[in-house]
Amino acid sequence: MKGRMTRVAIVATIATIFWGTGVTRGVAQTAAAVSPQDAAIQTDVSKALDNKRFKDIKATVQGGVVTLRGTVGLYSDKEDADKKVHHRRNVRAVQNLIEVAGPAVDDVTLRNKLAEKLTYDRVGYGTTAFNAFTIGVQNGVVTLGGVAYGPTDKDSAISLVSNYPGVKDVVDNIEVAPVSPMDDHIRLATARAVYGAPQLNKYAIDPAKPIRITVVNGNVTLSGMVDNEADKDVANIRANGVPGVFKVTNNLQVAGPSPEKEK
Repeated sequence: MKGRMTRVAIVATIATIFWGTGVTRGVAQTAAAVSPQDAAIQTDVSKALDNKRFKDIKATVQGGVVTLRGTVGLYSDKEDADKKVHHRRNVRAVQNLIEVAGPAVDDVTLRNKLAEKLTYDRVGYGTTAFNAFTIGVQNGVVTLGGVAYGPTDKDSAISLVSNYPGVKDVVDNIEVAPVSPMDDHIRLATARAVYGAPQLNKYAIDPAKPIRITVVNGNVTLSGMVDNEADKDVANIRANGVPGVFKVTNNLQVAGPSPEKEK
């Protein structure tokens, strides 16, 4: 009986030595997996993210791939962190798992607020009337569409939305109108014709330019909001009378009656 117990003890001891050696070897291999280059990237990334906006972000590096985790207050902070890390030396790729933990805003409220902000974006730069953006919001994810007069107008719209509290992500489907001297001529002529109509002068004094005019290859699209069907028809007629216009698509919407009129 005693000899049997001794054999069991010996087997147990051998097993302990075997598995213990395996664990030790695994730990050593894991430690060795952190290459000097990854360690250098880790240090560089930490410096790049040394800002209070990124205080809750953690970065790990493996094989030159940086994984970002944590939370930020604005979607623009998430994008900015990504860009800063992408520009660090020897970074092969960035896996951005950062979550936007800003205030919770319901989709309808968020969409209405953003639509109002976009309406007045870049007022005074002379291109407001030539931008027509669409906006949709689902679970805090904002999808932007429509046509921008130029890259600057598009970038401005995206920046405005990215920096708004409550936005969790931004999907950019905005198209930029192609550069065309002929289209520029048609834009200006159509704006003069539409806003210069006596019946439509009231819209000209609004800095938001509620009648939006986009032109692509001579095709004019009218969008925005007018007070009544008569104003919509006048805008359509005036735009169709501009020389060089191939086609006019009238997407103007008519404002509904005010609550006072409904009573």
